[in-house]
Amino acid sequence: MKAQYVTADELVDTLGVSKGKAYQIIRQLNDELIKQGYIKIAGKCPRKYFEKRYYGYTSEA
Repeated sequence: MKAQYVTADELVDTLGVSKGKAYQIIRQLNDELIKQGYIKIAGKCPRKYFEKRYYGYTSEA
């Protein structure tokens, strides 16, 4: 079972970016969620939101 949140380390492996870039992506996604009225967790992003924004879908599992 996958974790509910993606972390910078996971984005480094998934996207092939540096750790700094991974944190930048997480900050950007969390800022979008804040504008929509959601609460953020620093250094993590909800997996479903990440998948929706980067792949255009959400996983069912």
